[in-house]
Amino acid sequence: MGVIRIEDMEFYAFHGHYHEEQIVGSHFMVDVTIETDTDNAGKSDELRDTLNYQTAYLIIKREMEKTSNLLEHIATRILEALCSELPGIRKAIVRVSKLNPVMGGRIGRVSVEVSR
Repeated sequence: MGVIRIEDMEFYAFHGHYHEEQIVGSHFMVDVTIETDTDNAGKSDELRDTLNYQTAYLIIKREMEKTSNLLEHIATRILEALCSELPGIRKAIVRVSKLNPVMGGRIGRVSVEVSR
């Protein structure tokens, strides 16, 4: 068993509850942790024996391009896509963060994390 992490993926996307957010857009960060069997890849040194994290990134990128109102929806959609399209995932955690959210004060980020 092993863990693959893809961290600090940054996207400019058009998510948000308010109409203006979906027009202007904002910066988002995505972090993914995937538990999978890495034993064969550790021995063979062959990509075919592991979960291809380039493919995982492309799935995440595709899902970030679809507009959503809530971070919860984005994170859940990414999690479902990863689990349905990549065989071998035993557990996955997806965290989506909105950077510098407009909330009336200085806030670095707001995050939602989902797992399966």
